[in-house]
Amino acid sequence: MAATAYNPAEFFDAFWRFWPVEKPFAPKGDASNPFPGAAGAAAPFCALGPAGDYWIDAFQRSILFLDVLRRRGDTYIERTQERAPHVLQFKVSVVADGREFPRPVNYVLTRITPPENAPADPKKRPFIVFDPRAGHGPGIGGMKAESEIGQAVAAGHPCYFVGFLPTPEPGQTIEDVCAAEARFVREVVARHPEAESKPCLVGNCQAGWQIAMAAAVDPEPVGALILAGSPLSYWAGVRGKNPLRYLGGLLGGTWLTALAGDLGAGIFDGASLVENFERMNPANTWWKKPYNVYSKIDTEAERFLDFETWWGNPVLLNAGEMQWIADNLFVGNRLTSGEIRTSDGIGIDLRNIRAPIIVFCSQGDDITPPQQALGWITDLYATDAALAAGGQTIVYVVHESIGHLGIFVSGKVATKEHDKFVNCMDAIDLLPPGLFEAVIVELEEETVNRDLVSGRHLMRFEPRRLADIRAFGENAAEDERRFATVARVSEVNKALYKTFLAPAVRAATTDATAEFMRDADRNRLRFSFFSSRNPLMQPVGPLAEAVRAARAPVRPDNPCLAGERAFSQAMTDALEAFSKARDALTESIFLSVYGAPLLQAFVGLDPGDVRPRQTLARDLARDAAEKNLRAELAAEMERGGLLEAGLRALVYVYRGEPSIDERAFAALLQLRDRQKPETRPGLSQVKDMLRRQMLIVRTDEERAVAALAKLLPASAADRAAALEAIRGIVLASGELSAEGARRLARIEAIFCENSASAPQPARTPQLVAARDATA
Repeated sequence: MAATAYNPAEFFDAFWRFWPVEKPFAPKGDASNPFPGAAGAAAPFCALGPAGDYWIDAFQRSILFLDVLRRRGDTYIERTQERAPHVLQFKVSVVADGREFPRPVNYVLTRITPPENAPADPKKRPFIVFDPRAGHGPGIGGMKAESEIGQAVAAGHPCYFVGFLPTPEPGQTIEDVCAAEARFVREVVARHPEAESKPCLVGNCQAGWQIAMAAAVDPEPVGALILAGSPLSYWAGVRGKNPLRYLGGLLGGTWLTALAGDLGAGIFDGASLVENFERMNPANTWWKKPYNVYSKIDTEAERFLDFETWWGNPVLLNAGEMQWIADNLFVGNRLTSGEIRTSDGIGIDLRNIRAPIIVFCSQGDDITPPQQALGWITDLYATDAALAAGGQTIVYVVHESIGHLGIFVSGKVATKEHDKFVNCMDAIDLLPPGLFEAVIVELEEETVNRDLVSGRHLMRFEPRRLADIRAFGENAAEDERRFATVARVSEVNKALYKTFLAPAVRAATTDATAEFMRDADRNRLRFSFFSSRNPLMQPVGPLAEAVRAARAPVRPDNPCLAGERAFSQAMTDALEAFSKARDALTESIFLSVYGAPLLQAFVGLDPGDVRPRQTLARDLARDAAEKNLRAELAAEMERGGLLEAGLRALVYVYRGEPSIDERAFAALLQLRDRQKPETRPGLSQVKDMLRRQMLIVRTDEERAVAALAKLLPASAADRAAALEAIRGIVLASGELSAEGARRLARIEAIFCENSASAPQPARTPQLVAARDATA
């Protein structure tokens, strides 16, 4: 179809026949141009004044907006014909293809090719970014230079990306995918024998719970986990917010998921998941996003098209995969209760993860609110002591306002939060077991030891308690009963569907009908309808070219433009009011229906069971291991040497501080790096020793400190050097608090005891002196 057959001048010649003014915005001597050129742009639209100027601008913007929709549709058509569409902005090479595994999956491990002027350092920990297969195609983690992948590459880390193809392998399951991802991690470990640390796994959204499951089953090769916008606790939330968690109840459970899979001939269309996301915010979907492009058509078109290339590229899942997700996560919420088992009968217990876990969520995220991103912590651990005893380090960051997609897409987030995650990962690795909140602040002029800070922001770690997680909001007992009722109703309805309706649906469905239904899906149709395949859209391209050649934007102070903006705001307000009313009604129906004692009794809930949800079962082996650990720690109180004593002293001092920031860890690592290679402890060794000393101090702080004298050498010079190193580290972040200073004074007294030749405590030591003393 040759779009050039349409002549815009002829089109508008016909158009002006129906217009009462004679070609009012064609410049003199250029009757074939329906738009004002450089000369005509200054001329008002006849006698209409500002209204005529606005009409010209609005008319041109409409043509350009239609052209943007046409280009978006053409991109959609092109990408449906590609074998492996993605939006990565980095060159990659394939490392491992999951389709070649004994249990084939449509996942692929690729390595990011670093720029020639910034090669990867083989000694640095690798980063592996896993993209979500939640309806969209792969690449969101590396869609821009300023992204998760971009920050890792810029910091010199070997970087890998795990993506997927549009169509699943026949019979592949979620368990197969998790097993393939675990195999990818081991492949990366094998490729980097010189790296001082194991790989950091970054899981975006749905990929977060996937890599958490993989790490729980095979924890050994995992160095750290970053769960970005990842829901692990699906029932969590607060009333008046988070309406998406009620969706399963309103639909009567997951039987509709089974129906969709049968209608798709065993395939579930990811476009349905995309549509669920868009329904969450109708104001943005139906008005704000398109109006933003229309109103800023000269500047926003390319950014919009870049994003829509990813957003408008739905992928497919096996019906069995989607059913597993809906049954076990969306409605069943079985991940954090330990109810999920592999085909071999192995229970998936997230407490098996030994690597530090970093959770990044946002108060502005209506898809994965903080309650769903963090609620799993209180599901797994009843007390703070249990978390520490389990040897788990959890760090969380809560953004104040960014939306769900901004967690992965925003350049500002990439250059702040993700940049700090990458550059402070060694510091996080050295944190003792426990719960911490990472606070990221701008560097100030008076910030001391700025050379110990990476980038323009400072990351500070503040100890937190499980009560701080609960403060985000949690379900009351009666709400837990409601969600448990939904889970049981879902099982009943799914069984009824599979028994009585599924055979007929499957018999009536063919591959051709399933393909037709996917093509006719309204989420896909809104892209294809505006493509150049539609004859009505063929004149748009040439018309848009004519508009761009003679663009006449209206003045910003035009009163008609002000009226347009007021109308847009009114539309936004109306849609937001509708959204709030809809969500309130949804919640009211859910609470009323599933809170009914009759329904709860009908599905078998015991009225005496206040919280019917199955809790994480006690593990006798885990209990025995923790008991043995306590015995080992008690026996190690008086064992060790100068290094153990120094690390224990650091732990003791920082237990009196409200926070610790990256400068202290940078100082510690710099001191380590200055040691001779043959005596320098490895990073993993320092980490293990530091965590061990933390557990010793936590077990019995007074006894642990009293035993320090037995760990110290007789040499006064060695004690003095160690003490100066301790001072340099604890004072790297500035002055200590009163409690921290008291603790440091106690350590100084212990290290200087019976050492007449040792220097007296210096209250304002410099880091340089500490470095020199330990050289």
